[in-house]
Amino acid sequence: MTALQDLKYGQWFRGADVDGDGFITQQDVRAMSERYLAARDTAPDSATARRLIEGMDGFWTNVIAPMDQDGDGKVDLREMTEGFRSVLTDAALYPQQIAPVTDCFFDLVDLNADGKIDQAEFQQMFDSVAGVPGEDCATVFAALDRDGSGGLDRAEFHQVLTEFFYGNDPDAPANHLFGRVTA
Repeated sequence: MTALQDLKYGQWFRGADVDGDGFITQQDVRAMSERYLAARDTAPDSATARRLIEGMDGFWTNVIAPMDQDGDGKVDLREMTEGFRSVLTDAALYPQQIAPVTDCFFDLVDLNADGKIDQAEFQQMFDSVAGVPGEDCATVFAALDRDGSGGLDRAEFHQVLTEFFYGNDPDAPANHLFGRVTA
């Protein structure tokens, strides 16, 4: 793991720590879901809401909760970083480690179900879920849309998440996926 990855994971952590108490809890993960559902104006009892909540509960159970080294029901930045360091060591494992959550988010973010995430959809997700400022979202989206098509298809979205979680290129646009990363 590199210093760049530590910075990226720290940025991700700050977005996931919804209540800002220095820990990620199951309540933070649920709050991310609730913020996104509210931004989408989605009924809490809809199929979309149930799918997101189930996906995020699975994310908590399978990804975040196992990082809780002291068993206190919450994960601090050190635990999360060490957890990512021990688990996210090989991009070849992306299909098992990150892809299922990425697919769930892609389907939820693609509001018009056209098979791509446009800038407005991207901004709605990252502003509501991770608290990424709108101006950062626009800049990041433009950099991620490498082919200039105006949208990220599923394969491009997976490439972005692979680059974020496993990459070490300091110039990669995906470094700023969850907000501007600064040294």
